[in-house]
Amino acid sequence: MDTIKIVLAGQPNVGKSMLINSMSGSNGLKVGNFSGVTVEKTELCFEHHCHMFEMIDLPGTYSISGFSQEEKVAHDYLTNEDYDVIINVLDSTHLKRNLLLTLELLKLNKKMVLALNMADEAKKEGIEIDVKQMEKIIGVPVVLVSANTKEGVEELLEKVHEVADSQERIKSNILYSDAMEEEILAIETFLTQKGFSLRDLSNREIAIRLLFEDKDIYKELHDEPIMMELQPIILKALQHLYTHHDTKNVQEIKANEYYAIARGIHLETVNCQRNRGKKSLTKQIDEVLINKYLGIPIFLFLMWGLFQITFTLGAIPMDWIDRAIGSFGDFVGSNISNEFMRNVIVDGIISGVGAVLLFLPNIIILYIGIALLETTGYMSRVAFLLDGFFHKFGLHGKSFIPLVTGFGCSVPAYMAARTLKSEKDRLITLFIIGFMSCGARLPIYVLFTGAFFGADKAGNILFLIYISGALLGLVMAKILRVVVFKGEDEPFVMEMPKYRFPSFTLIWHTVYNNAKSYVKKAGTFILGASVLIWVLATYPNQPLLDKEYQAKIEQQSNKESIKTLENELKMKKMEHSYLGQIGKLTEPFFAPLGFDWKMTVSLEAGLAAKEVVVSTLGVLYAIGDDVDENSNALAHELKKNISFASAISFIVFVMIYLPCLAASMVFAKEAGGYKYLAYLFIFTTVTAWIFSFITYRILL
Repeated sequence: MDTIKIVLAGQPNVGKSMLINSMSGSNGLKVGNFSGVTVEKTELCFEHHCHMFEMIDLPGTYSISGFSQEEKVAHDYLTNEDYDVIINVLDSTHLKRNLLLTLELLKLNKKMVLALNMADEAKKEGIEIDVKQMEKIIGVPVVLVSANTKEGVEELLEKVHEVADSQERIKSNILYSDAMEEEILAIETFLTQKGFSLRDLSNREIAIRLLFEDKDIYKELHDEPIMMELQPIILKALQHLYTHHDTKNVQEIKANEYYAIARGIHLETVNCQRNRGKKSLTKQIDEVLINKYLGIPIFLFLMWGLFQITFTLGAIPMDWIDRAIGSFGDFVGSNISNEFMRNVIVDGIISGVGAVLLFLPNIIILYIGIALLETTGYMSRVAFLLDGFFHKFGLHGKSFIPLVTGFGCSVPAYMAARTLKSEKDRLITLFIIGFMSCGARLPIYVLFTGAFFGADKAGNILFLIYISGALLGLVMAKILRVVVFKGEDEPFVMEMPKYRFPSFTLIWHTVYNNAKSYVKKAGTFILGASVLIWVLATYPNQPLLDKEYQAKIEQQSNKESIKTLENELKMKKMEHSYLGQIGKLTEPFFAPLGFDWKMTVSLEAGLAAKEVVVSTLGVLYAIGDDVDENSNALAHELKKNISFASAISFIVFVMIYLPCLAASMVFAKEAGGYKYLAYLFIFTTVTAWIFSFITYRILL
C-alpha cells in the first residue's frame, strides 16, 4: 500500500487539530515532541482509498521565517524533510491574515492544498468565498471545509490524492508591486541568460528569495561563481526597493508586499455582507474611490485634471526651452562656415533633439501626477477597479499601469509591460500601448484643434481625443484576444497597499528615471532620425531652383516679400526632395482619407519622430520650419487648404498609426523580435486607415 506523507501547516487557532480528528476519526493519533525541542508534534496514520495517509501537524505559526521555536521547527521541517503534500489550513472568517502564511508556503514550490476551515461559521457571518477564483489566482486547489460539521472533508482528502499523484508544478498568478516585479525580472533575466538553474526552483523564485534575503538560498549560492556577478545586481535592486518602500528593513518590505497581495486576493475572492462596526479610514476612502458607480467617474475626472495641468502649466517652460534651443542653434550656426555642416548640425541635429527636449516639461508634469497617484496607493485601486472592465476586453487591471504611462511616452510604457506575467496579456498590452497618445503627438493635436475648433474648445477636444484613443485601444485588445491571442484569461491579483502620504524620494526616483528614459531617445534614435529626415527633405540638391529664387529675392527690398520667397523656396525644395517624392508616390494610398501629398509627407516624417510633423507641415505650407503648434500662420494655412473632414481624419490617423522610431525599437525588444514590429506596423497602419476612412466619409 502506497504511503502519502502530508504536512498540515497553518496559523494558530485555525482548527487544525479538530480537522485532523475529522479526517481520521482520531485513529492512530500520536502526540509527542519534535526532536530536541519542547514543541508538541502530532502524528497520525490512516487508510484512505488504498493509500496510507501519514500526517504531521506542524505547530501553529504566523510565519516560517521567524525566530520563535515554533517558527524554527516549521521552517526546518518544511525545507529539510521529505513529504508529498502540504495542507495549508486557513480560517475562512479571517482569510486576509491567514493568507500571509500561505504566501510564504507558496515559495517552497511544494505540492499544496488550501483547506478553508470554519466554512460553516463564515456562512453564518455572511462571508461568500469564490473558491474557483482563488484557485486560479494562487495556483493550488482550494477546498471549503468545516471540521465541526465535516463538510468538505472527503473532498479535501480526494484533492490530496489528486495533488499527490499530479506531476504539475504550482503555477501562481500572484504579482508583487511594480518595483518588486521590475527587480525580479532583472535578476530572473540574468539567471536565464547565464543558463543557471538550482534544484526544482524556477529562476523567478530564486530572484524573489534573493530579494527577500532568504538565508537558505544565499547559503546555497555562496560558493557558486555566478554570485560574484549577481551581487551588484542584487544591491541595485535592493536600493530600488528601499526607495519604493521608504525603509531598509527587508522584513518590513516583505511584510508590506505580502499584506498588499493578501488584501488583493481578499478583495478579488471574498464577498462579505456582515457589519464589521466602525470602518477603518482606508476602507472609508475605498468605499468612495473604488465604488462601482463613483470610482470610474472620479478616476476620469482626476485624469482630465492632470491633463489640463500638464498642458497649461507645461506651456510656460516650453517657451523658455524653445527660445533657448533657437538661440543655441543660432550661436552654433554662426560659428560654422561650411553650409552643409551648418545645416546638418543646426537643422538636423539641434532641431531634432530640441523638439524632444521641448516636451520634457509636459512629460515631467505628467509623471509627477502619475507618481503622486501611485505613491498614495490610488493607482493600485484603479487597477483593481478597472480589472473587471478590462477583462471584458481580454486584459487585466495590471495592464492599466503601462497603458497610462503610454500617455507620457511609449518608451517607458513598453518597458512597464514587463510586470505582466502572462505572455499573451503582455503582448496584447504592448500592441495597444500606441493607442494611448504619447506626449510627442500633443503638438499635432494642439495645432489642429486650435485651427479647427478654436482655443476655447481645444482643451475639451484634446481630452476627447485621448479618451477616444484609449477606448479604441481596448476594443482592438478584445479583437486581438479573440482573433490572434486566443485562450482563457488568467486572473492576476494586484497589490492593495495602505494609503499613505506621497514620498518625495519615491516621486523623485520615478520621475527622474522616466524623464531620463524619455531624454535618452533624444541622444540616440531621434538624433539619427532627425538627420535621416533632414537628408530626405534636403536632397537631391536643386541648383536651378536656388538660382531662380535667389534672383527673385535680390530684386526685393521688402523684408516680408523676401521671407515669403524664402519660404516658397523651402516648400519647392521639399516638394522635389526624396521625402516629397515618397509622399507623392504614396499619395493615392492616402487620397481616400482626404489627405494631399503634403499631409502624407508629414505623416511619413512622423514615423521617425512625431515631433517633426508640425515643422514639416510648416515647410510644406511655405510658413517656414521655425513653427510650433501655436503658429497662427500655419493654423490659418491649414484651415484654408484642408477641409474639416480631412483634418479630423488626419487626427484619427495620427492617434493610431505606428509610434516613433525610438518606441518602435523598444517595442521590438520587449515583444521578442523584429517580426513583431512588422506585425505592429501592419496592425496600426490598417487600423488607422480604416478608421480615418470611416471618419472622413462620415464628416464629408
